[in-house]
Amino acid sequence: MSTIDLAGKTAIVTGSGQGLGRCTATTLHAAGANVVINYFADGDGLNRQRAEDTVSALGERAIAVAADVRSVPEINRMIDQTIQQFGRLDIVVNNAAIIRDRTLKKMTDEEWQAVIDTNLTGVFQVCRAAADRIAEEGRIVNMASISGVVGFYGQVNYSAAKAGVIAITKVLSKELARRKITVNAVAPGVVLTEMGKTIPEEVRAGMIAQIPLGRFGEPEEISNVILFLCSDLASYVTGQTIHANGGWLG
Repeated sequence: MSTIDLAGKTAIVTGSGQGLGRCTATTLHAAGANVVINYFADGDGLNRQRAEDTVSALGERAIAVAADVRSVPEINRMIDQTIQQFGRLDIVVNNAAIIRDRTLKKMTDEEWQAVIDTNLTGVFQVCRAAADRIAEEGRIVNMASISGVVGFYGQVNYSAAKAGVIAITKVLSKELARRKITVNAVAPGVVLTEMGKTIPEEVRAGMIAQIPLGRFGEPEEISNVILFLCSDLASYVTGQTIHANGGWLG
């Protein structure tokens, strides 16, 4: 039986101080990878504290690096620091995302642009910066969402951004194939992270009724899919969107 061993590999996981990003970084680290815990430097220092707590929990082979995925100079500094610290870059997981839910009629230009800038343009910018510096046979995994496939009420910005992530994934899988870099997306359903737990109970019930497995996902169930895509076991998988949603789209 094959096992996943990422020893000697280095991964950047954007937005990984909490939630699914943190779980993903933890999973990759447990498989032997060096991991960069990326966070957005907010004014109150909470994101930094979360990232540093994650690094402390992981111990060796982990560092915290502040970088706003909306800023090309900050992204480049993050990649520079990663390679300086660990000598290489093998894996990029584009996880950083925000939500600003509002119906079309009530959504402001600022709410639209904020989500597009982080969730879509941020993915493009990180991929572009990493493309020439990631190692041969590297792995890029972009976090999409069921929302980008079916479209959820009140999420025109989020759904549009995540649908765009799926399109970016398809294109880059072709453009980066000459260096044997695979590019895939993972589209979770609702996952019980801090964000998922904010969904009102009555809304949760309606969602669960549509899921054949009858429950929401756990973060580890998504991070294990990401781990597979980052491994040698997925060497012939590229340009795909893996739907990890309990059969919601079935």
